[in-house]
Amino acid sequence: MNVNLTPKPINFKFGEYINKGFELLKKDFGGVFVGFLVTFLMSIIPFCGLLGMGNFYQYLRKLNKNQNPSAGEIFDFKDFMSYFTLQLIIIGGVIVLYIPFIIFGGLAGATADANGEVSPFFAILMFPYMFVMLFAIYYFLLKGFYILPLISFKGITDIKTAWNISKVMTKGNLLNIFLFSLVVSILAQIGIIACGIGLFLTIPFAYTANYFAFEDAIQQIEYDEITEIGITEKY
Repeated sequence: MNVNLTPKPINFKFGEYINKGFELLKKDFGGVFVGFLVTFLMSIIPFCGLLGMGNFYQYLRKLNKNQNPSAGEIFDFKDFMSYFTLQLIIIGGVIVLYIPFIIFGGLAGATADANGEVSPFFAILMFPYMFVMLFAIYYFLLKGFYILPLISFKGITDIKTAWNISKVMTKGNLLNIFLFSLVVSILAQIGIIACGIGLFLTIPFAYTANYFAFEDAIQQIEYDEITEIGITEKY
C-alpha cells in the first residue's frame, strides 16, 4: 500500500462533482474535447480502453491545474500492464457470470419436447439468476469505483491492493456512487436526443464529473505529513 495514503470512507460530494465538471468543460471545452477524441482513439486499440481513460484523467488533472498538457500524453503506455490485468479480471468475471446461462441454455435445448417447447422450470431458474448477476455486476463496479484513479493518480499497480483500498473508500457510499453514476450517465446520453451532435458535449462532461469525484477522493485519503507534524506538535 502507498505510504502516503490513509484509506477511509469518502465524504462523497455528489452535487459538487457535477458542478465542477460543468465548470471545467466551460472553462476549456477545446482542451477537454481534444483529450476526449484521443481517448476515443485509444479505446479502439485492443485492451487499451482503460489505459486511455486513466491517462485522460491525468490529462484532466493537469488541465484543471492550468499546466497546459498535451493530448499526446494520453498515448502513454507506462501503466499498460496494470490496466491490462484489470481488463482481464473484468472479462474473466463476466465469463464466469455467463457460464450458468450457457448451462441453462444447453439443458433447456436438450430437454425440449418434440414441438421445441422448453420447460417453464428453466425460466423460473433464470429470472432469479439474472437478478443475482446484475446485483453482482453493480456491486463489484461500485466497490471498485476508485480503482482507476488509484492506478492513474497514485501509481498503485497491484490490482488487489487497489481493490482493497477502493472497498474502504466506498464504504457507506454505494448508493451515492450509484446515483451519481446514474445521473452522469443520463446527462451523457442526453446528446443522443440532439441527433448525436450533443454527444460531443455530454460525453466529455461525464469524464470531467468523474475526474472531480476521483480527485476529491484521492485528496481525502492522502496522508498529509506536514499537517500530521503540526497536530503532533500541539500535543
